[in-house]
Amino acid sequence: MYFNSEKRLAEKTPEVGETVIGLLVKKMFTYQIMAPDDLHVFSQLSTENISQRITIAYTGAFGVLEHRLKQILESVESLPNEESEGPAFRVHERLTVKYESEKHISLHWRSDPISGMVFDSVVALVLNISREIPKVVVESEEATKTEEENNKKAEKVIHALLVSLFGDVSLERMGNW
Repeated sequence: MYFNSEKRLAEKTPEVGETVIGLLVKKMFTYQIMAPDDLHVFSQLSTENISQRITIAYTGAFGVLEHRLKQILESVESLPNEESEGPAFRVHERLTVKYESEKHISLHWRSDPISGMVFDSVVALVLNISREIPKVVVESEEATKTEEENNKKAEKVIHALLVSLFGDVSLERMGNW
């Protein structure tokens, strides 16, 4: 195989059996292996980075989402407020989740296969949380609460916890779970 020294991939001639990593480009009836950085120099092709963004409906607490992601994924880091306009965190250094409003979050990532898989897992978790967790209405501090109201609220909280841990749970009477 002949190596053209004009290209970065050919700066060092590989040894027999050594792996060569590059792009295989076919032009007319000739094939060339070149480094990705040389693609625009020696052909009419170019490479681009694509940044993607999607806004998803999410009405739950943003901290709950971050906590659930930390339970499932290895690398979830909170971002300082200087880098983002509101609360945000980064997943596997590839995907950024931002709090947009009480009803929406946005996901930002660069288009590549690994970032796509991270995106898919985060969206699946967001949709799962939105579907399964029942909404617990928070009452104001000024309202007087009777013992019966406190028991109903405790049942709702326990039910929400059981649903998030075990899936669909039917709530009958307290003591008959």
